Amino acid sequence: MEIPVFTVDAFTNLPFKGNPAAVCLLLHELQDDMYQKIAAEMNLSETAFIIRLNSKDDFSSGARFCLRWFSPTNEVPLCGHATLASAAVLFYKKKNVNPTVVFETLSGELYVRQQGESIVMDFPLNKPTSLGLNEFKDIVNAAVGDQPVQEVCLCGTTKKLMVRLADNCDRSVLTSLQPDPAVLLRVDTGGRVRGLIVTMIGAPGCQPGYDFYSRNFSPWFGIPEDPVTGSAHTVLAGYWSEKLGKKKMLAYQCSSRGGELELELRDDGRLNIAGQAVTVLQGILTV
Repeated sequence: MEIPVFTVDAFTNLPFKGNPAAVCLLLHELQDDMYQKIAAEMNLSETAFIIRLNSKDDFSSGARFCLRWFSPTNEVPLCGHATLASAAVLFYKKKNVNPTVVFETLSGELYVRQQGESIVMDFPLNKPTSLGLNEFKDIVNAAVGDQPVQEVCLCGTTKKLMVRLADNCDRSVLTSLQPDPAVLLRVDTGGRVRGLIVTMIGAPGCQPGYDFYSRNFSPWFGIPEDPVTGSAHTVLAGYWSEKLGKKKMLAYQCSSRGGELELELRDDGRLNIAGQAVTVLQGILTV
């Protein structure tokens, strides 16, 4: 079997920045173990599989597809950058004629559309709940050491723990963190946490005016650090919108690759996440 495959750098307009995702185009479903084998072979934080739902459609004319995401070790319920990458393949490489494409996923229907040079994704909003600073203290200490922490929150839907650094911290404090993935896995024994976000307030007065910064660590899915994470921003957007009193925000994820996300909280309680994407590889996977 020959499967068209693309590598797309998401949340960036530059090659080798943002978050790379593999995107595979499938005419029909595969065995579940084959998805996992392909994702392990691609060895990126996520591999997306766009699966045709109607035999009469093709990737240029279809308006609705199944979309699944796999890390090197697990299927994941929601992935922003691989959704952006998938839409980029359909719109830019397959020249899909529809103004909006719908993906049927484990997180429900996700709508994607082009807007200028960006792709806008309609995502759920997953607001976190504030916790006491001593709850999950072992994970927090493993993540940030003795750096001052302002707030700790947990999103029960996504199982992402969010740690907000104190406002007097410099951005270099966030970028210099080096949590040990093995330690994070060892100190979380209850299964309540499946992702760790560290965030801090941004500098909206400075160009380009980021409202907040973050980093995202997912050793629970075999990903020590995810470069740019759309799903994490479904948690961050609700939190920072409330703190900053803003519905439109510009966010930057401070990994070594880095990536920019435009966020807008909608009146229907969902979230628009917009970003750019660049295809850096195109080929055929033979299985």
